[in-house]
Amino acid sequence: MITISFLGLDQFVVGRYSKEHTKALASLFETSEDEINFYAPNSMVFHNGVEQTSWNLIVIVKAPTKYKPLEKVVAKYLLETLPLFSIHIELEFEYFETSSRYEKINPDYPRYIDQGHIKEVDVTFDNDDGCLDECCHGRDDANPNDRADLDYNDPNQIYLGNAFEDFDKKLEKAKKESK
Repeated sequence: MITISFLGLDQFVVGRYSKEHTKALASLFETSEDEINFYAPNSMVFHNGVEQTSWNLIVIVKAPTKYKPLEKVVAKYLLETLPLFSIHIELEFEYFETSSRYEKINPDYPRYIDQGHIKEVDVTFDNDDGCLDECCHGRDDANPNDRADLDYNDPNQIYLGNAFEDFDKKLEKAKKESK
């Protein structure tokens, strides 16, 4: 089993990358696609207290020792295909003896979930009260706008307000002025 871990990259980006590159990586490793897994924890990379996600990506490839001779060709491929998702990439290979790996595969189920096993669910929400604001729909979560610990003058702070407030009014005004 070969596990490729991505630290500092969005999980959905890694999911898409795995879909598009598993076949090629399996070919480079001279193994089956079933031997390649991707791991994308909900993580961020920090340097000197500053978040680096999608700026500095750390990729760790864990593989049985028998794949070490293929390291350079796999490294070249990863370093050529990942710059689309990150500015800087650190790539590490870690090897283990297959005698140190164990698994239990349940024969009653497919080894992997594939697209054929996924069912889409249509979810619709009924807004009888006419309120379009998320906070009006029985959510008990605190409104992030009410957080006193946020410094609104910090240029690195994410704007939590309504970016589209009065947008329709401004659009109508601009249309009238352009006539």
